[in-house]
Amino acid sequence: MADPHPHHHPHHDPIEDNIDTHPAKLAISVVVGVVALVIGIILLTQFAVGVYGSRSRKDDPAMSDAAVKARLSPVAQVVVDPNAPAATAATNVAAAPAAAAPAAAAPAAAAPAGAASGAGKSTFDSTCSVCHATGVAGAPKFGDKAAWAPRIKTGKEALYNSALHGKNAMPPKGGNASLADDAVKAAVDYMVSAAQ
Repeated sequence: MADPHPHHHPHHDPIEDNIDTHPAKLAISVVVGVVALVIGIILLTQFAVGVYGSRSRKDDPAMSDAAVKARLSPVAQVVVDPNAPAATAATNVAAAPAAAAPAAAAPAAAAPAGAASGAGKSTFDSTCSVCHATGVAGAPKFGDKAAWAPRIKTGKEALYNSALHGKNAMPPKGGNASLADDAVKAAVDYMVSAAQ
């Protein structure tokens, strides 16, 4: 015969009966289970830290001086290659023949001036062009007569002083402390001659 009440089972589940009759017991059981889980995780973590921390790192290659220096060194470094072409190739290509031709055609008495402009161009290309070719941080651009005019009016000594000792965002000697004072002055002369 078919069961007239298919959803009613004559057998009672003791867990369901316990939940229905004792909800406080269920809550306590859940709390005890959670606390036991947390304590287990804490003990496992302490064990792992104890085992890992007690290892001797004395002969570990990762702790060698070279490995530590490699980890602590900067990710990148700024290096300016004095032999690299300047950012404004068109300006340099146009200026190079113009500077070389007068030096070659000039009489022997004018040779020191031609040599100075060559040294000035070389210093400009290797150090000064980083800012003065593009006008970075307010630097007057190479060949910009309007930007250079008020500076030229202050006189060459004032320009030399600014270039040698720094001014505003420009560090002393354009950030290249190894430059000789004469090389810096030659670069100033080179930039001034292009802006007159």
